[in-house]
Amino acid sequence: MRLGLYYSTRDCYQPDYLVGDNVKYDIFYRAQVKELLSNYGTVDVMCFDHVGGRDWGKWKFDELFAMMYQLQPKLIVNNRAAAFCGPETPQDRKSPSPDIAKMVKGDYDTPEGFIGAMNIAGDWESCIHVGRQWSYGGEDGFKGPEDCIKMLVSCTTGGGNLLLNFGPRPDGTFAEGEAKVARVMGEWLKKYGEAVYGTRGGPYRNGTWGGSCHKGKKLYLHVSEWPVEGLGFDPLPNRMLAARALSGVPVTFKQSNDEISVEVARKDRETPVTVIELTLDKPVESGRVIGAAHAPKFYVSEHGAVLSANATLELSSRSGYDDEKNHPRLFSGDKADYAFHTDKEKNPWAKVDLGAVKTVNAVVIENRANERRADGLILSVFEDGQKWQEVWRAKAWETTWVVPVTPVDAGANVPGCRARFVRVETKNEEPRELLLRRITVFGAKWRKQTCATPGRTIHP
Repeated sequence: MRLGLYYSTRDCYQPDYLVGDNVKYDIFYRAQVKELLSNYGTVDVMCFDHVGGRDWGKWKFDELFAMMYQLQPKLIVNNRAAAFCGPETPQDRKSPSPDIAKMVKGDYDTPEGFIGAMNIAGDWESCIHVGRQWSYGGEDGFKGPEDCIKMLVSCTTGGGNLLLNFGPRPDGTFAEGEAKVARVMGEWLKKYGEAVYGTRGGPYRNGTWGGSCHKGKKLYLHVSEWPVEGLGFDPLPNRMLAARALSGVPVTFKQSNDEISVEVARKDRETPVTVIELTLDKPVESGRVIGAAHAPKFYVSEHGAVLSANATLELSSRSGYDDEKNHPRLFSGDKADYAFHTDKEKNPWAKVDLGAVKTVNAVVIENRANERRADGLILSVFEDGQKWQEVWRAKAWETTWVVPVTPVDAGANVPGCRARFVRVETKNEEPRELLLRRITVFGAKWRKQTCATPGRTIHP
């Protein structure tokens, strides 16, 4: 086991802490760090908390880091050695040199209390407590084992680590609820650890479905939510040779030049995560995101032909970041990072004009990766411009939403709504932008029928 030490630079009970120019305290705490790195053999990780005190001039971080690396040349340091330094008043405007600013960022980031955003280019570690607080916090109120497994999977597939804190009682023992988390996670890792240990995040972007990671010629899919339309992925530059679930249940897969898709029977899916191993003909390239999960093309094709290829776009406003040259990409095969970008509004919207009344069966909305400004997206349609009819609201963020505009009548799919216009929008308490990379409308030429209110049947 590697040795990592936690050190809280802030000590409000030390009489010299932040007094005057802080020189006495700065010397005091650097001497403590020196002792820790000198007397206990090899130390692998130095995990600082924060320094307090907002004036860079009160701390000699260059001397601190020089001393640490001299004593422990292979030491890994987190990004909190200078946390919260900065000007507190107009008189305290001493800033670090670029070299020191870079130095104190350390070797990895430490999102606290939440799962870090997917980042496979830099190192990070989410630090989260199992109970109510970092130290002992009572005999109840612990996170469940399944929630902790999901957090571990999210960190693994997102390119990070999970530092999970257990707060012992004063005598060193653990509350039963806390011990249960450790036991269940340990048993889970005995079975699925090969899909966690030694892996790298990606190559697919995380989503509500789950995430992916890889090691050698193995690519692992950790699926926590199965979309009703199935699970498809952008194509790999690798050829799939085999697929299996680590639980031993059957897995079916398809691979083409356009996509790969995988499926596990509903009865065989596991809680909290189904882990699927894909064997490839060559290793996945590390540090690269190549795509995301989406509805398989065979599912989308059931909704008819593409109606929006020659559609036009109208926006509620245009941001300074918007480039009108990108707007045609909303309907073309050329994917931009985003095709349109509104200004900040409480109700930004984008309206698609199909040019004529048609039967709209489904709308596929593609979001920019990790872009959260489309949270709460609303889809509405209308035929003649007199009255919008809301047909869908997003329940959670996705990179791709597949929205069937197809109510169900007595278990049978009835063709979608007649419409010429499709609108996407958000409604917010504070102004924010709306940006998307693709909208594709599927259906057929209009045939006479009415459009049902969501939750009701429709009749031709």
